[in-house]
Amino acid sequence: MKNAITKVSEWIKEITDLLWGLIVLAVVIGILFGDSFGVIAGIGSLMEQVGDRGLAGLVALILVIVWYQKK
Repeated sequence: MKNAITKVSEWIKEITDLLWGLIVLAVVIGILFGDSFGVIAGIGSLMEQVGDRGLAGLVALILVIVWYQKK
């Protein structure tokens, strides 16, 4: 059972890393060739929402950053 949980955790980590790489690739493509998929606009919208939420948004953003730095 422990091996199964470990294996599933590894798969989730690999899928997350793949998705993170795809997001970075989409941002780079958006910068170089225009934002045809709306990735950069989506990130801008997310940052705008964080700004509108004030302190709660800032705390949430810090938690997300800390969570990704633990890798």
